[in-house]
Amino acid sequence: METFLEEVNKKIHGVPLQACYHCRKCTAGCPMTKHMEYNPNKVIKMIQNGQRDKVLNSSTIWICLSCETCITRCPNKVDIARMMDVLRQMAIETGVGAYEKNVLKFHEAFIAGMKRGGRINEPMMMVEYKLKSGDLFSDAMLGLDMFMKGKLSLLSPRTKDMKSVRNIFEKTKHS
Repeated sequence: METFLEEVNKKIHGVPLQACYHCRKCTAGCPMTKHMEYNPNKVIKMIQNGQRDKVLNSSTIWICLSCETCITRCPNKVDIARMMDVLRQMAIETGVGAYEKNVLKFHEAFIAGMKRGGRINEPMMMVEYKLKSGDLFSDAMLGLDMFMKGKLSLLSPRTKDMKSVRNIFEKTKHS
C-alpha cells in the first residue's frame, strides 16, 4: 500500500519531499503564512508523517497563492506551490472539497479560464466565479473601480498554442 508521502511525491513529478531538511526558508518568505493554519514547512512534515486527513482538511492548501516564492527560496528546489496544487486536487478527488465556502468555486472558475484561453481573462473569470458563488453584487463597485483605473481589461490575450494547453490538461487528467 502506497503511503501518503509516496502518493504526493508521485503526483508532484519533481524533487521528492524527502529533500526538504526543514530550513524553513519557504515559510520565512511566504506572504500568506500569517493566514495559514499550518506553515509550508509544517505541511511537508505532516505529509512525511502520513497525516493525510489533517492536511487535506486544512485551510492552508487553499490559502497558498502559488506565487512560487517558496521554491525560489528553497535550497533543494522542493516545489511547494506544486505540492499545494496536488493537495488541493487530492482534496477535491476525495470529496473533502475546500475549507472555505467559495474557494472551490473560485478554483473552478480559474481552471475553466485556463482551459478556455491558456491565460486568465480576469473579467470572464470574475463573472464565472460570481455566477457559481451566487454572490453577484457584494464587490461590484470594486470591479468597476479596477476597470476605470485600467487594472482590468475586457480583452485578454489568448495563448497561441492552445494544443499545448490541452495537452497539459490531458496529461494531468484535470477535468
